[in-house]
Amino acid sequence: MDLKTMTYLVVGATFALYLGIAIWARAGSTGEFYAAGRGVNPIANGMATAADWMSAASFISMAGLIAFQGYEGAKFLMGWTGGYVLLALLLAPYLRKFGKFTVPEFIGDRFYSNMARFVGVVCLIVISITYIIGQMKGVGVAFSRFLDMSYEWGLLIGILIVLFYATLGGMKGITYTQIAQYCVLICAYTIPAIFISLNITGSPLPQLGLIGDHTAAGIPLMEKINQTITDLGFKAYDADPRSYLDMTLYTLTLMIGTAGLPHVIIRFFTVPKVSDARWSAGWALVFIALLYTVAPAVGAMARLNVTDTIWPNGVKGEAVQISELPTWFNNWENTGLLKYEDKNGDGKLQYYNDKSDAMNAIAAERGWKGNELTKFDRDIMVLANPEIAQLPNWVIALVAAGGLAAALSTAAGLLLAISSSISHDLFKGIITPDMSEKNELLTARLAMVGAIGIAGYYGLYPPGFAAQVVALAFGLAASSIFPVLMMGIFSKRVNNHGAILGMASGIGVTLAYIFAYKGLFFIKGTEMFANTPENWFMGISPEAFGAIGALVNFVVAYVVSMATSSPPKEIQDLVESIRVPRGAGAATGH
Repeated sequence: MDLKTMTYLVVGATFALYLGIAIWARAGSTGEFYAAGRGVNPIANGMATAADWMSAASFISMAGLIAFQGYEGAKFLMGWTGGYVLLALLLAPYLRKFGKFTVPEFIGDRFYSNMARFVGVVCLIVISITYIIGQMKGVGVAFSRFLDMSYEWGLLIGILIVLFYATLGGMKGITYTQIAQYCVLICAYTIPAIFISLNITGSPLPQLGLIGDHTAAGIPLMEKINQTITDLGFKAYDADPRSYLDMTLYTLTLMIGTAGLPHVIIRFFTVPKVSDARWSAGWALVFIALLYTVAPAVGAMARLNVTDTIWPNGVKGEAVQISELPTWFNNWENTGLLKYEDKNGDGKLQYYNDKSDAMNAIAAERGWKGNELTKFDRDIMVLANPEIAQLPNWVIALVAAGGLAAALSTAAGLLLAISSSISHDLFKGIITPDMSEKNELLTARLAMVGAIGIAGYYGLYPPGFAAQVVALAFGLAASSIFPVLMMGIFSKRVNNHGAILGMASGIGVTLAYIFAYKGLFFIKGTEMFANTPENWFMGISPEAFGAIGALVNFVVAYVVSMATSSPPKEIQDLVESIRVPRGAGAATGH
């Protein structure tokens, strides 16, 4: 069966499964729409949380970034997994004990202020919209290649699918759909990795293959990769990062941003008991690890495969003839995500690092005119990897289904976080407290439609690769939500004035930095704010600035709180009751 037909069958079958689950698990009350009736088993919730968490950035983009960044790409693995440890230990059980539906609801009650709740809603919407843009990019990439349609049409179909099951089922429908999506995405990620590891290293476990030997060359795989890419003038795969400060702050931003993501936090409101929140986080880490321990091997092997197929004989040999480019290259070129230009008209594709003096000397000798591979979208790496390795069509089709499952599952969770905040926190909590449950559900569904419309528009013009766009969302979560939740749980002294000004300051300074250097603000195009490491403040990239924003949030909140009155006694008692078990010390009199 040809690839296109196979892909339609596999992707169609998975979509039918998702839509069937949504119809079966449709929500009939606000409790089911917001928190799945608080009856989700911890293991099932852990699997749904993993799917919610492992977005297009994890499935599609992360390995691509690792493939081209090498050791420096480890910040994604360390930051995203480390954040779950913070979430499990410091936030999830306490927020579940509080017993509300949304993050802004906790902020409003803890800081006894509708204004604090409103600022929380604004922060949540900004974070979630930014995050969804990355998912929409992944959906468009997957559809454009495997269903033989334009990026724009692929994006539209993805929007309609996720909108259907998210608005129909709410948290109840999304939870069980995400369980199915996790099964699809983990199989789609690991099966091709096993095939490729066997081909290159002889090991069926990609994790072991990464530290094993390259079968054909008879040398360690990492040595083979380094040799291949350094011959073309690129830095060694295991070379030190550009800036340890930036890498450290980037990792920290991803960690605390993970712990502050609203769409992940609300998953812990769905379990029956407080202890189940901890178990859910633990199981989520297990399910996430199944993919994250494979990702470094996928990235490394993909980099080697790509380089070998474009430049099969290395720099000392001859570049590949354009007429002999592999089928996978021509297929992805048709999507517009991969481009080349024969600058010297020699009929060959010259691929090398044109910033390398040594390579430029060779180029001048051979009449080259710069790197002729003019575009290689990092987001195609995982999806193209099975084709590059010439795996069977059913494996390639499965990867397409997995990429779509990853993007759609996270998009659904984000839409729910946005809609619940608008309907439950903004309208029901502040504007119209007497709103009926029926109207509240209608408002939530309308909010979903508006949110995905905005995200779809920006998905057409994303400001970077999927993982880069998502990293911006983590920076916004790190600078706004995480600090206020930490202070709300562990400090009796921080008051409403401190929380409001802290959130506003943290997200404000982070947004200003991102807008300046990502070219989205009124200073776009000015030399002073060019998005290059030389112009960044202390070499800190926009994606890493969330940690600085979090520090600003903490400092402003603390200073303002110390300069103003303490929270009321009932609020201080509330904080104590969240952290300390009822009856603690009664047996000993302490």
